[in-house]
Amino acid sequence: MDRGSVPIVPKWHSPAEVAAILGYGLSKVKMKIATGELRSVKDGKYRRILPEWIDEYIQLQIERQDAA
Repeated sequence: MDRGSVPIVPKWHSPAEVAAILGYGLSKVKMKIATGELRSVKDGKYRRILPEWIDEYIQLQIERQDAA
């Protein structure tokens, strides 16, 4: 990387990228989207997930674990 270059940080992720981030399979991420557990937005024919929505999903999982 050049000294003056700035790394590009994605503003949103594909379901496949989210699967890699969470360590899940793609089908599990798609199921989480379908059930509404993981928020997403449709961009043309593609689904996209904001990084904060990934964080919200993780926080919800922690809260569910703590409540159990």
